[in-house]
Amino acid sequence: MARVGIFGGTFDPIHFGHLAAAVNARHAAGLDRILLVVANVPWQKEGTRELTPAQTRFELVRQAVEGIDGLEASDVEIKRGGLSYTIDTVSELRRLFPSDRFFLVVGADAAAGIEDWERTEELPALSELVVVNRPGHPRPEKLGGWSKAIMAEIPSLDISSTDLRQRARDDRPLEFLMPSGAIEYIRQNQLYRDEP
Repeated sequence: MARVGIFGGTFDPIHFGHLAAAVNARHAAGLDRILLVVANVPWQKEGTRELTPAQTRFELVRQAVEGIDGLEASDVEIKRGGLSYTIDTVSELRRLFPSDRFFLVVGADAAAGIEDWERTEELPALSELVVVNRPGHPRPEKLGGWSKAIMAEIPSLDISSTDLRQRARDDRPLEFLMPSGAIEYIRQNQLYRDEP
């Protein structure tokens, strides 16, 4: 039985803050691997801004985790299509890998709003919860239906995908903010150049 983390996100683009969260969650929960699940259409962000195509975001994640032990890019939500809901993803992974034990990895900011997620009351029966600290966000007091969570501590990294998109648009350095494979992919494909 493998211990598998599910760390979902838009990853538009992925950066070292995401990777630090993933490797520290893996350590804190004693996970065999963590799937970085790229959202097809993230329900929280639908209509808020134009997203980079899901397959392109998946390729960025794939490039970013290459060679990092225990981290894998997952396109399970992209293959399913439509809006991305965590409950559907966890249910599908449980169906595909019934002998594995699943751990839902979320940031403290996401954990604070977890009770608003689609069918969140079903998640505790399917997964355990790992909460990663986020600068400016207190440890969550409510954990949805989970009675406890594994806490993963990471150093404060003030990096945001919003800033990275602007840096790419302005042709400013991305080095030391995100993995070199992802930087190369952004530059080769001229990503984020046409955003307002």
